[in-house]
Amino acid sequence: MRKIISFCAVILIFFLAQNTTYAHPGRTDAKGGHTCHTNCAKWGLQNGEYHYHNGASSSSSSSSSDDSSSGNSSSSSNYSFDKDCSDFSSYDEVVEYWNSKGYSATNDPERLDGWGNTVDDGIPCEVPSDYDTSKINNSPAQMAAKEEAQAEKIAEQDKAKGQNAGYAAGLASGKKGASSNSTTNGSDAYQDGFTEGYDKGYKEGSELLSTQKIAATDEGYKLGMKQEKISIPQKYTSIQPLKSSFQDGFNRARAAKDEEKKKEYAAQGLKDGKADKLNVPKNLKFINAYEQGYNKGQQELKAIYVKQGYNGAFQMITYKKPNFSVQKYVDWYKAGFKSNTKVNTIADAAYQAGLNGDAYKVPVKYSNAKPIYKYNYEKGAKDRKHNHQTAGGVIGLGLFGWLGRRFYVASKMIK
Repeated sequence: MRKIISFCAVILIFFLAQNTTYAHPGRTDAKGGHTCHTNCAKWGLQNGEYHYHNGASSSSSSSSSDDSSSGNSSSSSNYSFDKDCSDFSSYDEVVEYWNSKGYSATNDPERLDGWGNTVDDGIPCEVPSDYDTSKINNSPAQMAAKEEAQAEKIAEQDKAKGQNAGYAAGLASGKKGASSNSTTNGSDAYQDGFTEGYDKGYKEGSELLSTQKIAATDEGYKLGMKQEKISIPQKYTSIQPLKSSFQDGFNRARAAKDEEKKKEYAAQGLKDGKADKLNVPKNLKFINAYEQGYNKGQQELKAIYVKQGYNGAFQMITYKKPNFSVQKYVDWYKAGFKSNTKVNTIADAAYQAGLNGDAYKVPVKYSNAKPIYKYNYEKGAKDRKHNHQTAGGVIGLGLFGWLGRRFYVASKMIK
């Protein structure tokens, strides 16, 4: 009986020791046990020893100690790194350990997440209030940061795509001289990139178009200097600004050639006008230039005949029609004759000299009008002589009348 009692006492002590040994801190896994890492000797355990807290033995049945040992070895291999939050000296160590294991809210075999919390949130242990939780692997803050980074990456990719597409579209529009229009569809980032790329491409395209327009203008000008009919190269026909530049250059050249021709026809017209030979060109666009030159020549020709008539007035007492075969020459001559009013001054001066009895001498300033001067001087001298004769007769008559009067009075007195 005493042996039975002693055996029971030993069994009781064993269970009490078992409960006492495993009554230490640390959360248990799904099997009710965990691995000791801290102060193991204090609890009668070896460091890294897996044990249960639910009173279970190393074997769930009455199997042999070898089976139990085998079970413990298997369990220890599955939960060989069971950690408690109290095992870390700082929260940075908690995060470093958590991150090194790749733990998350859904992958937390050591149950560090939610320690002291009612709901697992992907953040291990008790996090300090000012701690940057984005450092914690798979934490909400880190996931949000990753999502933001991913969104930024996608936005950058969209913007890059938009820039490339916009640049190509802007370059094409600028090279064609089309109106700038950067409107497009897509995300905001894509549209921003498209507008940026479009503006750059449009500017470069416009600059290239300007260079090409200069080349097209020069090419058109050279062709216009060679021929009258335009022939636009194929490379310019599909782009309206280049086509217009080529045409402009050609037209400028033709205008320059026409100006040269107009000058030639004006000169010919002047020559023909002076020769009084009208020869109007057949090309209508040069008729006006020729006529202007011809009319100018006619005016110069007229001036010649007018001057002849004017000079003739110094030599003729009365107008004498010139012997010209063309009536307008006669008319011009007569007009010049009549326009000479200087002969009147010369005539008056000569007449007065003759009337005054001055000696006959043609002044130098009237030397070109000697016939006029002589004629009017003689006329003045003749009038002087006549005036003297008239004055003598009047005096004689007066004396005779006085004598007659005196004779009458005397006879009366005698009677």
